[in-house]
Amino acid sequence: MEPTGVLILDKDAGMTSHDCVFKLRKLFQTKKVGHTGTLDPEVTGVLPICLGRATKLSRFLTDEGKRYVAEVTIGTATMTEDAHSEVVEARVVESAAFTAADVDLILETLTGTIEQVPPYYSAVKVNGKKLYEYARKGQTVERPRRMVDIHQLVRTSDLTFGDDVCRFRIEVDCGKGTFIRTLAVQIGERLGFPAHMSDLRRTKSGSFDETAAVRLETLMAIETVEERMQSVIPLEEVIKRWPSMTIPANRERYIRNGGKLNDVSLEFELFTVYNEEGIPLALYRRLDGTTDATVEVMLTID
Repeated sequence: MEPTGVLILDKDAGMTSHDCVFKLRKLFQTKKVGHTGTLDPEVTGVLPICLGRATKLSRFLTDEGKRYVAEVTIGTATMTEDAHSEVVEARVVESAAFTAADVDLILETLTGTIEQVPPYYSAVKVNGKKLYEYARKGQTVERPRRMVDIHQLVRTSDLTFGDDVCRFRIEVDCGKGTFIRTLAVQIGERLGFPAHMSDLRRTKSGSFDETAAVRLETLMAIETVEERMQSVIPLEEVIKRWPSMTIPANRERYIRNGGKLNDVSLEFELFTVYNEEGIPLALYRRLDGTTDATVEVMLTID
């Protein structure tokens, strides 16, 4: 039987998301493996991985909110906006330059819907090419400005001054497409200094948090696919995250054929449709401004 479900991987530093997918294909002996949003190689933490039929859900899980813990270094800026490239700007930060209260006020101003310009070293596409492809060739291009949602942004450590810089840690709850590297730079700009993100870990993706995450080395130490599957959340459990509705037996074939639903009473954008036996049939999306909904993916598990 094909391995199916969602594995909450605790990604190690030094691995790309694709590296993780490649290794998990071997461990679970299936080609149907997909991640739910990339983590940069040096970033650790929660990376939900979809197996088998659950790969149909990857794009929906990718769209959900994320939580990160990060270290911000004020006083130096880097080419990549993180700690893994050369310093391109520096300014000495004295201990009297700003206070913890000043930082907290800045964090408040960056909470809500804010504008960001993606880093040059990112996978955002411009004219069909990824920004890092331009950057590696020394080419400049106008980067697209976009709005992102910062639901919560708080300081979680004292300010530490030393070596001509100031460091502190933050926790961020944010929506899709937020660059924490760029957020660190924005914090520095509002304090009047160059800055970069010096450490980052994702602690939550959607409703999946690090308490349920398993490291790759743990899976590799397990001998069989069947035993490794004990770390995988079944598809039936994953889809319970969305609201649901049940349709009568005489409508089941219509749903299985991808039929459109009219006059949906649910207020939610995404919802799962079950038959009277409790078998999930499809994930539907409401059409903007209407009470109609169209099928996104078929989900029959039986």
